[in-house]
Amino acid sequence: MRFEFFVAKRYLLKGRKYSFVSTISIVSTIGISIGVAALIIALSLVNGFHSDIINKILSSTPHIMVRDVNESDFDRYEELLKVIKEQAFREIVSVEPVVFGTVLIKGVYKNSAGAVLKGIDLNIPRTESWLKKLRRGRLPLETNQLLIGSQIASNVGLLEEETCTLIAPRPSLSHSSIIPKIKKFKVTGIFESGLYEIDSQTIITNLDTAQEIFELDNKISYIRISLEDIFDAEDTALKLREIIPPGFSVITWKELKASLYSALKMEKNVLFFTLTLIIIVASLNIIAGLMLLVIQKIKDIGILTSYGATPRIIKRIFFIQGSIIGILGTGAGVTIGLIFCYFANKFELIKVPSDIFQMSYVPFTIHLFDFFAVVVVSLLISFTATLIPSKKAASVNVVEAIKNE
Repeated sequence: MRFEFFVAKRYLLKGRKYSFVSTISIVSTIGISIGVAALIIALSLVNGFHSDIINKILSSTPHIMVRDVNESDFDRYEELLKVIKEQAFREIVSVEPVVFGTVLIKGVYKNSAGAVLKGIDLNIPRTESWLKKLRRGRLPLETNQLLIGSQIASNVGLLEEETCTLIAPRPSLSHSSIIPKIKKFKVTGIFESGLYEIDSQTIITNLDTAQEIFELDNKISYIRISLEDIFDAEDTALKLREIIPPGFSVITWKELKASLYSALKMEKNVLFFTLTLIIIVASLNIIAGLMLLVIQKIKDIGILTSYGATPRIIKRIFFIQGSIIGILGTGAGVTIGLIFCYFANKFELIKVPSDIFQMSYVPFTIHLFDFFAVVVVSLLISFTATLIPSKKAASVNVVEAIKNE
């Protein structure tokens, strides 16, 4: 192999007569490096943006939801909570009952807005970062207290420690009409999740207060299960379905947000495929350059063959030459991509409106799987591109090669 590598290196670096071939080799290397760098940078940008969006959405969405199949609200939740907690699955961080329903909120100056009122157990450790660190105020731990989203507070004109009015629908005894239930509440704090949909539509209170305003007695809407790793949701859901009694459904966040998750995944796959075309185009230059080199080196091939070099050795020489171009281009692209991502994060290059996305810039997040996928695909395309020229070189006839010269 030392002989083949020595000849391949001389063909690649030496030979002023064949400067055009050398130029093609340089262009091929640059093309591959640009393609690899673009792939790493683009995928890192998409990963950073998607991770932020998914984390914010899942901060207010159950990782796993357990609901009664036949009823919208159910009262058998305490024994169900006990069954789940007794299993002590290591993936599960918390299990809690949740009550929710639609209400109308009126502020001090009679401005009103529709919202979703959620009643949760605020005495247990919270997994939501926006509930751990409120924008202003404190959690509504007592009766008739509320925590409202920042957009609702802005739309209705409310601040912490002010009083508001909630209007909740309540069926009459005849069930033929709806009599609204009106109640005064104190705003204890304002939260900001980073998602407009949540901040403009969600009100948080304690579980007892929510049950009282919706007249649910001891009923709840669903059981919320939070996981340490959100991607364990499907495996954990399978385990839960085996222990939970019939009549209850177990729904994962992927099912709740199926359209969003599939759209984000498809976007990343399309981006990967599109940018891979850059590497494929660059690899065509490898084929063109090596084919020209084979034509120009026919005499050399004939001499090497006459001295005992087998077709396999000739094939290796040109395969190694193309592989060197692929390896150098991939290495340079990886280096450029990683350096760019580092400085992009350090200097926050990709700025976004903080009032919409609740972040000042988009981070570049490099996933190990994506990194290795880019490297493997680039090398695979580069190595494959060398097969045609190296096979052509190995098929050169020694007599014809020398006679033509």
